[in-house]
Amino acid sequence: MRRLIVAGNWKMNLTLGQAGELARGVAERLAGFDRVEAVLCPPFTALQTVARAIDGSKVNLGAQDAHWEPDGAYTGAISIAMLEDLGCDYVIIGHSERRSYFHETDESVRRKTEAVLSTGLRAIVCVGETLEQREAGRTEDVLRTQIDDGLAGIGEGLRDVVIAYEPVWAIGTGKTATTEQVQSAHAFIRGRIAEAAGEGIAGGLRIQYGGSVKPSNARELFGQPDVDGGLIGGASLDAGSFDEIVRAAG
Repeated sequence: MRRLIVAGNWKMNLTLGQAGELARGVAERLAGFDRVEAVLCPPFTALQTVARAIDGSKVNLGAQDAHWEPDGAYTGAISIAMLEDLGCDYVIIGHSERRSYFHETDESVRRKTEAVLSTGLRAIVCVGETLEQREAGRTEDVLRTQIDDGLAGIGEGLRDVVIAYEPVWAIGTGKTATTEQVQSAHAFIRGRIAEAAGEGIAGGLRIQYGGSVKPSNARELFGQPDVDGGLIGGASLDAGSFDEIVRAAG
């Protein structure tokens, strides 16, 4: 039985004071509720503040990105060792905004994922198609390439990977894929992992949905057989909404 996981991606939002207040609010609301794994992914600047705010709670800490090199002359980059030092449990890799705005590739996703797993942290690896690709009937082709190239050689390491399916056209737009579209994509992803790494790993793999998840649609989305939680954007910036979404998964 896969334990559902709901992660809040705060993106480039919140000052230290706001981040601490939100994290405390989430931790307080979810106190005693552990049927679902909850993760908060604040900006790099707020990681330590959030780590302190959720200390002693069931809420885990995640970062929004990392570099694959352990150290060196990479101005502006953050290493996985630095994140580990701050108490991170997860690292988001290959979010569509990183792919689109910062030109990240499946190759960089693979390198980052390998680096994350080598340290004992877990990776939330994002995949998903654009509206143009979906309308052209290329959704499965895009997902196949992102999985095959972005997770090449990971093998047994996939046990410490969460895949987040995020149709790019449904992120921050208010549009949400239908439950049928979501389930179909998740089933395809699981099937592709089964072909690459075996049914055992695929059966235990958690696949989140990310794309305008709200309290009003969370329960229906999470009720699909291959949907194991969500990667939540805007709705995670409100403690009440995030709490409702997490509880909808449980």
